Amino acid sequence: MISALNAPLPTVSDGSQYKHTHRPLVAIDCIVFGYDEEVGLQILLVKRHLDPEKGKWALMGGLLDDHENLDQAAKRILYCLTGMTNVYLEELKVFSHCDRDPVERTISVTYTALVNIHNYEHQITNEFEARWFPASNLPDLIFDHNEMVRFAKQQLKYKANLHPIGFELLPERFTFTQLRKLYDAIYETQLDKGNFRRMMLATGLLVRLKEKDKTSSKKGAYFYQLDSEKYTARLNNFYL
Repeated sequence: MISALNAPLPTVSDGSQYKHTHRPLVAIDCIVFGYDEEVGLQILLVKRHLDPEKGKWALMGGLLDDHENLDQAAKRILYCLTGMTNVYLEELKVFSHCDRDPVERTISVTYTALVNIHNYEHQITNEFEARWFPASNLPDLIFDHNEMVRFAKQQLKYKANLHPIGFELLPERFTFTQLRKLYDAIYETQLDKGNFRRMMLATGLLVRLKEKDKTSSKKGAYFYQLDSEKYTARLNNFYL
């Protein structure tokens, strides 16, 4: 007697074996991080306009179309809901709990997006009531979106330690104080100033400019900018 585990696979090749299978929907949900020096790390949310949970806040999301891959869908959804283009996007995790969507079985593929808030102040559309919220004080979100955010924040901490992705959240010119405050916000702590400065200078990614920021003191603090060529080369490894 042949066991089920050892039984040969069917040899049908005309596609008929797929006709009676259930096809769950595939959704893409984007956790969009931004940073403001006064507020800290933020996440962009939209107001849900459909039942169930109509009126509650949600991540940027939509369904995968038949003609596109996941990356294309993430870019399309982000543009349709916010007007944003050419932002840092990275596939994060699949959420596949059977009951995660009460309407229909839906598998969600999450993406992390990192944007400079001030570059997109005038591009965020009003149609879906998109709004920035402090990452540490979000409203209750629909379905399993709170779980998605928790995972995304953990991964951001991990990635920012190994890869220079934190710079995606900063303006083109920044001071060391601004850079440190960003990482303080990501890690939800106060990093040692001296150690942080030495670590960042050792990466070789920073170029000191002649201009100074004198808004907080007469002496001022030098502005820095990212070496774009080194940044691109080292995107997958902070400490090459």
